[in-house]
Amino acid sequence: MPDHMSTHEVTNQPQALAGHNAWSANPLLITAVSREGGSWIAREAATLGEVVGSEAFHMLIDHANRYPPELRTHDHSGRRIDAVEFHPAYHELMRLAFGMGLHSLAWTANRPGAFVARAALVHLWNQVENSIACPVTMSFAAKKVLQNDEALAAAWQPRLFARDYDPRPIPFSQKRAVSIGMAMTEKQGGSDLRSNTTLAKPAGGLEHLLTGHKWFCSAPMSDAFLTLAKIEGQDAVTCFFVARSLPDGRRNPFFIQRLKDKVGNRANASSEIEYAGTLARRIGDEGRGISTLIEMAHFTRFDIACAASGMMRAAFDLAHHHCSQRSAFGRRLVEQPLMANVLADMALETEAALLLALRLARAFDEDAAGSAEARLLARAMTPVAKYWLCKRLPALAAEAMECIGGSGYVEEHPLARLYREAPLNGIWEGSGNVVCLDLLRSLARSPQSVMLLLDEIRAGGAPLQPAVDAIARMLGDTAQLEAGARRIVERIAVALQASLMLRHADAPAAQAFIASRLEGDGGRAFGTLPPQFDTTHLIRRVALA
Repeated sequence: MPDHMSTHEVTNQPQALAGHNAWSANPLLITAVSREGGSWIAREAATLGEVVGSEAFHMLIDHANRYPPELRTHDHSGRRIDAVEFHPAYHELMRLAFGMGLHSLAWTANRPGAFVARAALVHLWNQVENSIACPVTMSFAAKKVLQNDEALAAAWQPRLFARDYDPRPIPFSQKRAVSIGMAMTEKQGGSDLRSNTTLAKPAGGLEHLLTGHKWFCSAPMSDAFLTLAKIEGQDAVTCFFVARSLPDGRRNPFFIQRLKDKVGNRANASSEIEYAGTLARRIGDEGRGISTLIEMAHFTRFDIACAASGMMRAAFDLAHHHCSQRSAFGRRLVEQPLMANVLADMALETEAALLLALRLARAFDEDAAGSAEARLLARAMTPVAKYWLCKRLPALAAEAMECIGGSGYVEEHPLARLYREAPLNGIWEGSGNVVCLDLLRSLARSPQSVMLLLDEIRAGGAPLQPAVDAIARMLGDTAQLEAGARRIVERIAVALQASLMLRHADAPAAQAFIASRLEGDGGRAFGTLPPQFDTTHLIRRVALA
């Protein structure tokens, strides 16, 4: 190296976290997936784990996010085409995700543990890439709406479930595989879907012509969309299925007005669209659009919980990797007592998130097998897990960035993308208030759900009885239910995680979680574990092997 370049020799800077298998190097994940009934996914999970930990995969993700989608409203001849163009890296990521069956495995595996197995893949994928998770999740959950129309399901599901990706904007009948998106919210209402004004004019049978504007349409190059509109003369909204191609092969009027310039999730296109005489097929009962979509939201929220647990794992891994290789004041950062406390606290949060997501996945499997109690439990646990993991993820990502320091605050570092992505899942598919109020309404309709939730917490043993009693008192105070909804859901979530830690973590980890989260012997920030716990042990049992 020339003398004048000697100051540019790089020392004490960690190498990138790549070249590992995110499945094989994570015994906690392997054990949890096996315990909950999905061990048969190990080979496919190891394949995906190798991809997720590879440098080539990280390069694809970087390119897909660095060169975001672009809207082309017209072709060179002036014809309206309403097309979104993506970087080739985006298409490769879609081919990988859909080729692995991330969108369909739960429906096509035809064996016990399918939801747990798919949750493992979603957890792995979201450790690194989150933009593709949007079209994957919508296509996965769309099945629950399609089942309301046997003819539509028979025509679309074979291509929807295919382990393939076909981005060509051609008629549905000519495609190898399809994806389905959503266009629900409008600018005047947002989460208040009852205030939607898009109008549906009957056009014979189940067919209608839509006129209206949608404020958020996710993945606008999907082959079909589920949407809401009010049929002429009705006040309540109805659910409709909008295919991008008409029966004669022409493109359905579906005008993309602009793409959203989002904080994160940049590789995925989100847009505003306009319906203008757009052909749509009613799906579900007239005026019951929100009820029709509740089934879909139940499954998208489940996906969000699984994704959030994977993103939390990624934040911890990046912070721990950095602190294991970086030295300051004569010791590696991970050996500094206060940094070790921070990392140990993050490790507890990461493990508890994984346990909650996979326990929820098992409830979905048991529901699919016909258990009425599992159905009620899954209905109650889904909003709890969705709310709480989405609240903890941004805090964990921010702490991980602080562990890394300035290097984590530049776009070259994967944590920057994760940090921008972290708040999104808390907004999608029902913000915190919406989800918490949904849970209270669900519990009010089904008192048995309350008992099932409390029994699930009690399964952790006697130390959790005070938490059970406190939750029962809070639910009984009907005058304060709505204003206190977040307090109630948070208390339920932490108690569920504590119960799972007591059952499945080792004693030191479970005791540290309970002391810091349930018993108040910890602060509001990460790194405030009480001094009696062995932080080195807590870190090592969660860290990548």
